[in-house]
Amino acid sequence: MATAARTFTRAVRSTPATSQLKTAKIRNARYNLQQQTFPSSRRGYASGSSPRSGGSGFLWAFGLAAAGGAGYYFYARDGSLTSAAKNAAPAAAKGPFIPQQKDYQAVYNAIAKKLEEQDDYDDGSYGPVIVRLAWHCSGTYDALTKTGGSNGATMRFAPEGDHGANAGLKAARDFLEPIKQQFPWISYSDLWTLAGVTAIQEMQGPSIPWRPGRSDHPNDTFCTPDGRLPDGSKEQSHLRAIFGRMGFDDREIVALSGAHALGRCHTDRSGFDGPWSFSPTVMSNDYFRLLMSEKWNYRKWDGPKQFQDAGSKSLMMLPTDMALIKDKEFKKHVERYAKDDQVFFNEFRDVIVKLFELGVPFQSKEEDRMTFKATA
Repeated sequence: MATAARTFTRAVRSTPATSQLKTAKIRNARYNLQQQTFPSSRRGYASGSSPRSGGSGFLWAFGLAAAGGAGYYFYARDGSLTSAAKNAAPAAAKGPFIPQQKDYQAVYNAIAKKLEEQDDYDDGSYGPVIVRLAWHCSGTYDALTKTGGSNGATMRFAPEGDHGANAGLKAARDFLEPIKQQFPWISYSDLWTLAGVTAIQEMQGPSIPWRPGRSDHPNDTFCTPDGRLPDGSKEQSHLRAIFGRMGFDDREIVALSGAHALGRCHTDRSGFDGPWSFSPTVMSNDYFRLLMSEKWNYRKWDGPKQFQDAGSKSLMMLPTDMALIKDKEFKKHVERYAKDDQVFFNEFRDVIVKLFELGVPFQSKEEDRMTFKATA
């Protein structure tokens, strides 16, 4: 299935595989970090408790203090201090907990491990729908009103979560919920975008620089109106209107469209049906190569207008996909990416970073972005 496809792709591609990361040891210490409210972008905790001796050994009482809207507690079993508590106590004594790159790498690793182990989704991977979640939560940004974007994670609430373009994304949000419970200090909006980075890299895509700093809105007040995401039934003028609202030019529109190498459409969601490529769980430039090399005909069926490859009749393209080769300004970029996957990867990397950061009030600088080690 998907694992076999990814293994084969790793063998034939020239990009060297990164080494397997060691998974973190399971700790007995438990953390209970309270959800932070918007707009604060820092989360913290502190402990003021000290050890007491007892007849059966050392017993540590829990400490609880608020810092930046978050808190934690820890305790040890059988009269011994756990390693997690030993590691947490010195940091807590110095001040609020501020996650470092190693902490976010641990989140990355947990997501990657779950992607590998839980393969009961389309084509054997949740990766494509995770990318779609990160894309859709970011792609609502409006540069004119400065609203929308990944900050806030407003898709958690019914008005936005129920938008037609977001149909099926509950599967991705549910997939990531155990990760949120495992690392309660990370915001949903940081988690969703970091998960998108993880999925792209674990599906043999380029390394995507990323930085934290997103906070979660507490309610649906900031949910964006329906209609801000692309409609696959439209053509080039629609693409320029949707992406132009976010601040993207023609080249960036085509580069972002390359994510259609991943995943497939479903009749019970968008109404469309089928995958764009033969390897829908592997990030590549196949989407562009197929657009240029295959002959595409209208599919004869009862569903919405879509295209079908004349050869295998197993692939599909949407009207918005075909617009990329009908429009001469779009097409020149399709041709560039079809000829050179590294050119595509480089430009896709830059534009997906831009997408994931739209509208986020970062306290950090661009040079503070992190790059994570892939496990695949």
